[in-house]
Amino acid sequence: MTLYLSGRLICSDAAQAEIVRARLPEHIRLTHLEPGCLSFQVAQTADPLVWAVEEAFTDRAAFDAHQARTRASDWGHVTTGIPREYEIRED
Repeated sequence: MTLYLSGRLICSDAAQAEIVRARLPEHIRLTHLEPGCLSFQVAQTADPLVWAVEEAFTDRAAFDAHQARTRASDWGHVTTGIPREYEIRED
């Protein structure tokens, strides 16, 4: 059963947005290398403080592994205070 995540990463100020811009390319690269990653897109919206997030993983286990890797990563540490709004569905 494929797991999909859709949501937003919402920075509170320009300093947080710069952290995202600086660290996002490596986070995307590493995520694409993960087993079970079908797609992973994070794109800045018309609002310079908001990024749209779209993810797809082969199953819950692959998604959970992604979440664990992310929490332990540089990206996870530097963006921990940036709010996220996500919806997850499985088909």
